[in-house]
Amino acid sequence: MARPARIRLAGTIAATLMCAAAATEATAQDGTIVLNNQIQMGDVIAGQTLNVVDAEDQVTVSTSAQGNSFSGAVENGAITVDSTQEMNGDARAATTMTLGGDTAGVLNATTQAGGNYLGASAYGADLRVDASQLVTDGEITATSTITDDSARLLAGATVATSAIGNTTALGGEGSTVSGVISQGSSATIRASNLASTQYVPAPASFSSQAMANAVAVNSDAASNQSFYVRQRSTGDLIDADTSANAGNAWDLAGRAQAAGNQAVFQNQGGALIVEADQANAAQVRATVVTTAYDYGAVEAHARGAGNQLSVGNNDIYVEIDNTQFNSGGVDVSASFSGTNGYDAYVGADAVGNSVTGYACSECAGYLTATNAQTNDGTVTATASTVVAGSSRAVITGANAVGNAASFYVTRPGH
Repeated sequence: MARPARIRLAGTIAATLMCAAAATEATAQDGTIVLNNQIQMGDVIAGQTLNVVDAEDQVTVSTSAQGNSFSGAVENGAITVDSTQEMNGDARAATTMTLGGDTAGVLNATTQAGGNYLGASAYGADLRVDASQLVTDGEITATSTITDDSARLLAGATVATSAIGNTTALGGEGSTVSGVISQGSSATIRASNLASTQYVPAPASFSSQAMANAVAVNSDAASNQSFYVRQRSTGDLIDADTSANAGNAWDLAGRAQAAGNQAVFQNQGGALIVEADQANAAQVRATVVTTAYDYGAVEAHARGAGNQLSVGNNDIYVEIDNTQFNSGGVDVSASFSGTNGYDAYVGADAVGNSVTGYACSECAGYLTATNAQTNDGTVTATASTVVAGSSRAVITGANAVGNAASFYVTRPGH
């Protein structure tokens, strides 16, 4: 029997692997092994300054700063990815926009900062990932600013900032996806989004997302998943801050999401087995401020969590073994202030530990779960709404929960 093919990749910025359908019979039978080792010692910085007057078409801006990045895929074969990534410096991404006069097209702006990223996918194949990701003391920051309060965004806007210490994103189609994922972050994580505008007669969304550790696995078309995930967040602060402001806005939304650890698993067509061990000691903060003098519909929504786990399978079998410990505080606030308008929606949701699991009832679904949650941090949710003139509807909510667990069996799409 031929020995497995071995490919060694080392670098501080990016490594990419593609295993195509034309792989040799020996490789398809025995499997390819990829050994990836990446260490980033210094800072990674990306910045843009945009000054535009009377843009007649779309304005699209993208700014990204990433410490280590790996991506790979396998088709009609088998692959094992053994990856170690370590980020020791800062990652900072910043976008500053001055939009004078009328911006006739849609504004799309994305600002991202990350420590370590690993992405892999499988198509009719077997994918196993043994991944270790570590972000040491430092800062991961993403900042977006619209500075001119006379900006007129006639076609609306989608402006998003994201700062994440460690990210693992895996996918499968008609495949078996499995492995062990270990993530640790002691960095300060910040994402901020400040927008000052005068007139927005179209849908406009401004959002920020800050996380220490994130895992996402999505597979379908007769796939299977089996994973052990360990996440540790020990930094001082994880902060997502959004301020969306307009003189006159037809449909304006400000959103912020912050979490110490997040893991999301979705599958269709086979078994889904997950063992998760999450611990957060960082202060988690999500803040949204939305203002508009005149408005049609406005939203201010903030969410914060110490630890989050979601495991869902639109097929027969789900097995969950979950352990969560949160000792960091979770502080969430959302506010709106306006004068005359129609509908205002304000929501603040904070949770120390959260787990959700579900299976498909129409498939004679079976779910088994073992759950242990401990919250030792203060959890606060605050919502504030001020309408100085007249309005049609005001819908608000503030929810704070120490530990939340939800397990159910339901049919697809419900």
